[in-house]
Amino acid sequence: MSSEEELLSVDYEVFGRVQGVFFRKHTQSEGKKLGLVGWVQNTEAGTVQGQMQGPASRVQQMQRWLRTTGSPQSRIAKAEFKNEQTVDKLDFKDFKVVR
Repeated sequence: MSSEEELLSVDYEVFGRVQGVFFRKHTQSEGKKLGLVGWVQNTEAGTVQGQMQGPASRVQQMQRWLRTTGSPQSRIAKAEFKNEQTVDKLDFKDFKVVR
């Protein structure tokens, strides 16, 4: 990881068939694989939401993954990203599944 790359923080919400298909577990492992930190949880509305932080290029890779890949049984209708901002340091130690 290059130290020049800025750190991004982004909130996300994924719509479609994303609950009951191990979406959170796959999101957590993909986030960890990319070296990101943050969290993921199910919502009452049947979506999955969370926040991710890390180097800009890795965050963009994760956004692509959330938009197109997800877990094997998921069917992603759309993914929304908001509150994207650069941060000086990471707010989390790792990538957690929140219940």
